Amino acid sequence: MKLVFYSIILNNHQANVADELWELTHHSYCFVELVKPNDSNKKGGVDNYGSRPYLLRAWESTENYRKAMALAMTADCCVFSGLPALPFEKARMKKGLLSFDMSERWLKRGWGNILSPAISRMFLAYHLGGWKHKPIYKLCCSAFAAEDQRKLLTFKDKCYKWGYFTRVGNINVEPLRNPVSSDSFTKIMWCARYLILKHSELPVLMARRLKQKGHNFMLDMYGEGELKNCTIELVKKLGVEDVVRFIGNKPNDELMADMRQHEIFIFTSDRNEGWGAVANESMANGCVLVSSDGIGSTPYLIENGKTGFTFRSPVQSSGFDNPDMAALDDLCGKVEWLLNHRKERNEIRNNALRLLRETYSPRAAATRLLSLIDNLCNGGDTEYIDGPCSKA
Repeated sequence: MKLVFYSIILNNHQANVADELWELTHHSYCFVELVKPNDSNKKGGVDNYGSRPYLLRAWESTENYRKAMALAMTADCCVFSGLPALPFEKARMKKGLLSFDMSERWLKRGWGNILSPAISRMFLAYHLGGWKHKPIYKLCCSAFAAEDQRKLLTFKDKCYKWGYFTRVGNINVEPLRNPVSSDSFTKIMWCARYLILKHSELPVLMARRLKQKGHNFMLDMYGEGELKNCTIELVKKLGVEDVVRFIGNKPNDELMADMRQHEIFIFTSDRNEGWGAVANESMANGCVLVSSDGIGSTPYLIENGKTGFTFRSPVQSSGFDNPDMAALDDLCGKVEWLLNHRKERNEIRNNALRLLRETYSPRAAATRLLSLIDNLCNGGDTEYIDGPCSKA
């Protein structure tokens, strides 16, 4: 089987599954990179993926672009992601060849998104290009993507769960029963760019409440961004400098090592977050994830009280001047429960690691995708009830 992925760039979010597909297809796999990598699209990590044997950089030359277009016409299956992939997708759809469109949710900001150039062009291509009756399916890199497609009358009964699949380290489950935090002290981690949608005010407000209630903890905040100074000022204003530390950016490998030194990871973005690969990463490195229920990966990865905890997503209009108190109450309640239930949080960490290893690892996802493609080619459908490549 010749399988080809078309996406903006080969980065930290895509390379793990790509490596597995290269091996599982016995080197009959190609990743077509459509845009020259730059600081804005690398999506974490400092690795140079340019030496991957399966990489074809369509942006690099006219000859490479022609090769990429030829693959779209001849491959057994293609997966298309992002607006730059649309010309290849349109050409393949004219021939009615088996394909997948892969994306996060289209309506992050509600119906207003339909007016965005990227979404409107995809929407029109689907409805005016006669794709409805073609063998094109949807890989949903968000738990909310399928519902958005239903609203837009696209990909009816053709949506499958997908996502981003980060490395699952060689952490043994049994040793995780011995916590990295002591009975009286717990390390909590937050890691994101300091942007409005990430709501860095919530961890700081949480820290004040936990401190006032006498809990012994340290909140480490990783990352950089335009609202970092506002966050630092809020820490000073609330008098929580003794329980909140600012770490800054670190290379991805060092960040993973630091996750293994923390017991709880809080993910506070609102619904503008896409998948949120840091969710996978924190769970795979032994943290109990407490995640906003508006994040695309949350409903896929978290079974409340078993593999982590969800809390009510902050509303998009909230921020430093008007924090979402209902979201804060829910976040604080979940984290405080974990602080008070050491045994249970270790069980949750073990369950989360098993889920990542057995269901949401790059190898598991790649294996499932190839099985789904094979079934579709033979007139069948997915064999999976949940997880990647099950119906969304």
